[in-house]
Amino acid sequence: MTKKINAAAIFILVGFLAYATLWAELNYAALYVYALLSLMAYVLYWKDKRAAINNQWRIPENTLHLCAVLGGWPGAMLAQQSFRHKTQKIRFRIVFWFTVVINLMLLVTLATPELWALLAFNV
Repeated sequence: MTKKINAAAIFILVGFLAYATLWAELNYAALYVYALLSLMAYVLYWKDKRAAINNQWRIPENTLHLCAVLGGWPGAMLAQQSFRHKTQKIRFRIVFWFTVVINLMLLVTLATPELWALLAFNV
């Protein structure tokens, strides 16, 4: 079930990014930012998993969530499944999905000039 949800979430992100870059006002740089932050999140999860196995200093969960909310959640999601890391901790999963929703809402807002106008931002 989780893998289906993850695949659907990544499909939704690709759709949002396609919309944002092809039909809206978002720059292609957003694609690079998502790719870079996803790679960063993947590496952070890998390091945290290794630290957990070796009983070493761990990466704070807030750092993992910050990376996700900034746009690295696709890489974080992939890492969670690849390393079977942070998949059982319910509180972490709830916060993680909250960061995904916040990130997608921000992406839609940035990509839609009408929402900027509605929020009284001058684009």
